[in-house]
Amino acid sequence: MAGQINNQDMLALKSYVMAQDGQKYAQLHDDTVMIDITHSNLVQRHIELRFDKHEKIEELKFRIHRQTGTPPDYQKLLIKQAGQVIGEIGPDDSKMIGFYGIESGMEVHCVDLNPYSASANGGYEDVSKIKKYKMSDEEYEKRKGTLRDWAKKQKQKDATFTLERHAKEHAAMVEANRYYKQTGEAPPGFSFVDGKLTADPKDEENIAPPGTETVEGMEVGNRCEIQPGARRGTVMFVGEIEEIGAGHWVGVKFDEPVGMTNGTVKKTGKVVFDAGGENMGGFIRGKNVKVGDFPERDLMDELEDSDEDEL
Repeated sequence: MAGQINNQDMLALKSYVMAQDGQKYAQLHDDTVMIDITHSNLVQRHIELRFDKHEKIEELKFRIHRQTGTPPDYQKLLIKQAGQVIGEIGPDDSKMIGFYGIESGMEVHCVDLNPYSASANGGYEDVSKIKKYKMSDEEYEKRKGTLRDWAKKQKQKDATFTLERHAKEHAAMVEANRYYKQTGEAPPGFSFVDGKLTADPKDEENIAPPGTETVEGMEVGNRCEIQPGARRGTVMFVGEIEEIGAGHWVGVKFDEPVGMTNGTVKKTGKVVFDAGGENMGGFIRGKNVKVGDFPERDLMDELEDSDEDEL
């Protein structure tokens, strides 16, 4: 069969991959060389390109043009071995590669002589030079068919809609479909409605947003401990923040940078409280907050109490 790899080919490939440096080219035909191509304007190195010694320099220059973008007329080719220049390829493109004594493991370095080369000064590799389009928030707000536009429409249909909840529900549905394909059954929490796999209604979806009872006894200035993680801090705000979700929230300034905000609502820029730095604050539901005698932890005390085998 055409294209079939026989055992001899596989053995040759295995020998090449596992060979020591001095033997890695031993399986090549005498007329074949594998050389690296480097370029004066590029960091990228083209490793072990295969050539026939009887190919003309014209073909070598064509390959370099294709790999680097430098036209043949602007190529100055140097032959290197172990990083040292040992020769230069002359202007006669009709000569064969083997004429210059090029062997496997050597390097042909292309010096780009074009004063207007597009690859100069990182033109091909420095992504910071690429002009990036940035849309203003006002312009994005006006666009139709965007994620924000779609979310607004969903919000009009369901006042409790959030992108976060939608993402979780979508991920759960993908996993449910995978389970069904593997087992032929609906996974727990899902059932078939009119032949379609559907998530079962959840009672908690009809529960009212967290009310004042969830933050009862919590006042600004209280010391507190937050779960998960037993993080400690000070209560800085108690109340509603419509921008992040219905119901009551507790704004906490943490003792350490273990939060997700600086006291500002990221979406709108509204400052609820000053946390004193990035990741020093958090907006927490009352069920995860416990107020009381929670002094700031002393790092040295924790180290003294720790096991001597773990420092």
